[in-house]
Amino acid sequence: MPRAGVAPPPPGTASSAGEFLDSILQSKSELFRASREVLRDSYVPPRLPHRENEIRQVAEVLGPALRGVVPSNLLIYGKIGTGKTAVVAQVRQDMQRRTELAQHLTFISINCGNIDTAYSLLQTIGNTFARTDADRIPTGWALDRVQAAMRRMMDGKGGTILLILDEIDRLVARSGDNVLYTLSQINTELEVARLVLVGISNDLKFTNHLDARVRSRLNEEKILFPPYDAGQLQDILRDRAKEAFHEGIVDPGVVERCAAYAALENGDARRALALLRLAAEMAERDHAKRITPDHVVKAKNRLEQDIIVECVRTLPPHCKVLLYAILQSYERRRNGVLTGEVYDGYKRLAERLGLQPLHARSISNYVSELESLGLIRATIVSRGRGGRTREIIVDVPISETMPALEEDPLIAPVGRPKSRGQMLLTNFDNPGRTGPF
Repeated sequence: MPRAGVAPPPPGTASSAGEFLDSILQSKSELFRASREVLRDSYVPPRLPHRENEIRQVAEVLGPALRGVVPSNLLIYGKIGTGKTAVVAQVRQDMQRRTELAQHLTFISINCGNIDTAYSLLQTIGNTFARTDADRIPTGWALDRVQAAMRRMMDGKGGTILLILDEIDRLVARSGDNVLYTLSQINTELEVARLVLVGISNDLKFTNHLDARVRSRLNEEKILFPPYDAGQLQDILRDRAKEAFHEGIVDPGVVERCAAYAALENGDARRALALLRLAAEMAERDHAKRITPDHVVKAKNRLEQDIIVECVRTLPPHCKVLLYAILQSYERRRNGVLTGEVYDGYKRLAERLGLQPLHARSISNYVSELESLGLIRATIVSRGRGGRTREIIVDVPISETMPALEEDPLIAPVGRPKSRGQMLLTNFDNPGRTGPF
C-alpha cells in the first residue's frame, strides 16, 4: 500500500526513490512562506513573547561588560523548552550589534551535551582563539599543558570572555566538577583577559552535587525560567506561524492543540514548535491545502514514537551499551534491576564488543543521565546489612528501544538474531545486501 500523500505509480511502471525525490524537487511548498527553520528551537526570533522579564534580567547581569566592567558569573535554571538558550542568544546578539562597545568582548557558546569532557572543553575554548592551524591545541597533550595553552591564548586575546555553557549539568554528570573549578578560579591566573561563566541548566538541583567553592562562584547571579502555560505557548506559536506560513493556511484549533499537548509536557516550547512543524509536514505529504487539527494528532503520534529512537541513537557509546544491558536484564526479570547486576551485565557486553569497561562511578553517572532523559527510573532501596543501592525500572517500550539500539553498528554484534521474516524485509529494503548483516 502506498504511503499517505504519495501518489502510486501508473500501472505497468516501476516505482523508485528517484521518482519520488524528483517529484519533491519539482514541487513547491504551498504551505511555507519562509524556511521551516523558523519552527525549530535553534532559530532565534526577533521577539520572544513572555520572556521580557528574563531578557531584562540577563541583560542587567551581562550588559555592564559593554562598559568594560567584568560581570558576575551567571547560572540560568529552567526546565527544557522554557526559552533559556534563546534568551541568552538574543542578549548576545544585541550586545554584539553594539560593535563600537563590544570590540573587547569575546563570546564562546558550547553545548555540553556534545562536548562533555574536561579535555575537550578546555581544548575547544583554547582553539577558539587560534589564528592559524599551527596555533591550535592538538589532541594528545597532557591536561596541564592544555590548560596552560588555553590561558596563554586567552591572555593573547585580552578583554572580557563570556563563556556560555549550555546543558552545564550534563558536563558535571559525566566529568565531575573539577573542570568547573578550573574555569571558576582562572581569573586569578590570567594576566590580561577576564573570564565570565554563563551556565544554562535543565536540572534545578545540579549545584547540590558541586564542590562548595565551585557552587559559591557559579551562584553569584541566578535566574529561574518558569514553564510556559498553554496561553503563552499559543502566543509563541502564532508568532512563528505568521512568519513560517502563508496567510490562512493554519486551521482554527491547530495552534491551540499544539499548545495544549506541550503544556502537558511541562510547558515545553520546543515540543510545541516541533508539533506544529511536523503537522505542516504531514499536511504536505497529504497534499493538503491547509493544516488541520487531525494533522496535529498524526504529528503527536509520530513525535512520541520517534523521540525515543532518536534519543537512544544519540547516546554516547558506553551509555548505549549500559542501556542495552539494562534492557536485557529487565526483559528477563520484568521487574526492578539492581545496579550491581546492571554493572556486571554492562562489563560483559563491553568486553564482548572490545571496549574497555568504565569504572562504576562513571556508569553511575550514566545511570543518572538515562534517568534524566526519562528512559529509566532509579530509586534508592535498602538491603539491610547489605547497605543501600539503586533499583532500576525501564520507562520506555522495550519492543521499540532494543531494536533501535541493535541497528547501531556498535551494538549489532551482540544484538538478537533476526528472524527469517526480518532478514527478508531487510534485504527487500536494501537490495544490494544478501545476508542479515
